[in-house]
Amino acid sequence: MQKPDSNAPPPAASPDNDSGPAHAGREGAGGVQPRGAPQGNHRVRIGIDVGGTFTKAVAIDSADGRILSVSTVPTTHDSARGVSDGVLDAFTRVTGKSGIRLEDIDLVAHSTTQAINALLESDTYPVGIIAMGVGPTKKDVVKRTRLDGLEEEKGGGRGTVRRGLQVSHEFLDTSHLITEEEVAGVISRMRGSGVRCVVATEMFGVDDPSNEEFVAEQAAAAGLPCTSSHEISGTYGLEIRTLTAAVNASIMPKTIQVADFVEGAMSEAGVRSPLLIMKGDGGVTSMETFRSRPILTVLSGPAASVAGALLHLRVANGIFIEVGGTSTNICIIRGGRPEIRYVTIKDHPTCIRSMDVRIVGVAGGSMIAIHKNKIHRTGPRSAHIAGLGYACYAEPSRIESGSLVLVAPKPNDEPEYAAIRCADGTVYAITNTCAASALRRIPEGDYSMGGGGSARKDKVEEAARAAFRKLGDAIGVSYSEAAMSVILTSAHEITKTVGAILKEYKMESRNTKIIGGGGGASVLAPEVAKNMGMGYEKAPYAEVISSIGVASSMLRDESEVAMVDPTPQMIASAHKKARADIVSRGAVPESVRIDSEYVSDKGALRITAVGSVEMSGSAAPGPGHPDSGGSPATFGLDEAVERASEITEMDKVLINLEFESDHHMVLVGHSTKRRLFSKRNRHRIIVLDRLGRTKLDVPDGVLFQGGKLAIIEELDAYMESRHSGVAPQVHLLDDTRMLDFSGLTSPSHVLGAVQDELDGNVKAALIIEA
Repeated sequence: MQKPDSNAPPPAASPDNDSGPAHAGREGAGGVQPRGAPQGNHRVRIGIDVGGTFTKAVAIDSADGRILSVSTVPTTHDSARGVSDGVLDAFTRVTGKSGIRLEDIDLVAHSTTQAINALLESDTYPVGIIAMGVGPTKKDVVKRTRLDGLEEEKGGGRGTVRRGLQVSHEFLDTSHLITEEEVAGVISRMRGSGVRCVVATEMFGVDDPSNEEFVAEQAAAAGLPCTSSHEISGTYGLEIRTLTAAVNASIMPKTIQVADFVEGAMSEAGVRSPLLIMKGDGGVTSMETFRSRPILTVLSGPAASVAGALLHLRVANGIFIEVGGTSTNICIIRGGRPEIRYVTIKDHPTCIRSMDVRIVGVAGGSMIAIHKNKIHRTGPRSAHIAGLGYACYAEPSRIESGSLVLVAPKPNDEPEYAAIRCADGTVYAITNTCAASALRRIPEGDYSMGGGGSARKDKVEEAARAAFRKLGDAIGVSYSEAAMSVILTSAHEITKTVGAILKEYKMESRNTKIIGGGGGASVLAPEVAKNMGMGYEKAPYAEVISSIGVASSMLRDESEVAMVDPTPQMIASAHKKARADIVSRGAVPESVRIDSEYVSDKGALRITAVGSVEMSGSAAPGPGHPDSGGSPATFGLDEAVERASEITEMDKVLINLEFESDHHMVLVGHSTKRRLFSKRNRHRIIVLDRLGRTKLDVPDGVLFQGGKLAIIEELDAYMESRHSGVAPQVHLLDDTRMLDFSGLTSPSHVLGAVQDELDGNVKAALIIEA
């Protein structure tokens, strides 16, 4: 086994070797077949997922959900205009393929890895924190906003790793009216120390943001991006607001540049439709938000994939495993919805909520590390990071005549990753995909085969076996043993994470399904399911599921408003503002749903607004085979009962449909809980939308339905029967909306709010959590 100079990076693959999935412009390869240009006056939505390895685009008919065309190109990290060149290339290919006219495009939405990559790789800019408060509180304000420890460095095994951000700090006394000269002086001193972005933070800035806004205006005039802490969160926690704002500000110069490049490229292409970006919670937002609050887009790529999967797979409890080229993203679905949590970035907690995503450094393109003539691990380096082609996509004769070498993917890496060097000096990586091909585990027509039918499959498998024969000879095993060892090693890493998730969320493996997505879904995900004894299902359109999720996602906005003692009027006012905000950003008014939850330990009302940006019908692609076309089937009664049975783990005969509207179905599962000398009836209430998605799950509740007078009378009687001064959680469902009154703690407040919201002529349902 040869070892090249450890200080020299391996030679990159030549362009003509870039066949298979790594080849640019593979429209429709490997399973998703374009269905042609839209007919008549149909509108089109474009979804683009900017991944670490590939940029993938999908064109979807807005009216019936058909996939019109797809395109995959390499992500252009090293281009002068960054990833925007790849975005434009993917867009041009996907529209040109089906002859889509620019005037027929309703919107273009994309996900991005820019924010999370910048944070994980410490590719951030120095931040200046301008803290404000009245004189007597200076010591406390300074202590809570200095963010000590963010610049600490620690040993990383092979060098030094920076944990956080470079931070400068200044205090402004706001006991008097601060002046332009004062702020300008602070900004000037900070700029002189190398600061590239600013945070404006004040103790009670959420109540009166005028000082933060004034500082932001002065920073903008000085040419420095600024994050005001009240824009990040409406809660009173000064430390967490300041920290989150600092993390956000540190990547603003980069994301502003990316946003300008992407918008400029799309404008040059003649696109005049809205350009949106995916957030980490599964919603989409404007590019202006990406400029000012890029932290909201952390984990937007995995969120896009989950959004796409949930459109097709009516799964109640599942682990979504998206296998990409460099890493695998693992997301949790419970009760038909993804888990949302506060994001922690490099040990720093934030007040940003996003999907709970676990990232594992093994995937389809992971290279194989050899130590003491044994397969030591797979990843975290991939062929894409190393700039190498896959051995299985090379001509078999070239691999047969080559020699096994150990390479260092990056200059500071150890030369420990197995590769094949050909006679002409070209180096090919041996990857997980090569292992799966050598074992004939990849089905014909799969994305990983890159199209070409059985003849192509035979050549891929032949080249893969040739590579593993050389690897097996070097470590003293057969090619099949070497390949199986690679698959098992990779799957083990993912299996450990899945096991930890099941334990953390108290999920039962027998009732939880593994869902595979991404270009490498056909091998590692089912192997994990086999290891765990869990059911498995591959997501339709797995290789472009993230792009579909972006194109089909809904607007979603979550905010936290400080309220120490919320009243019905305060709640209603906050709901009204949230509804107006999301409608102003493009949501169809009748599709908007507002939920609120009172977070007592933060003294805040958390408001979630969700609304559709669809122009007509549903933009979700239809279920089943890519050639099936058609819009997603709405749930009938039998399917709704089946879904409720999965969620509740109750027999279908115990579940009844109790209420339905144009948009929702309410199902109730009836059971009896026996005690020592008595028994108690329990009513599990599930609310599904017409596509089968879970909107509410109440473990034990009471359901009232009818007109306004009937519901108010029953609610009043129920409140009196409880003999409690604290109100239960109440949800109101009418023809178009589902409202959550969890923020109200007084029974009289709940009664008044429900009365205000009910229309006297509309049949409604009221759900109370017992």
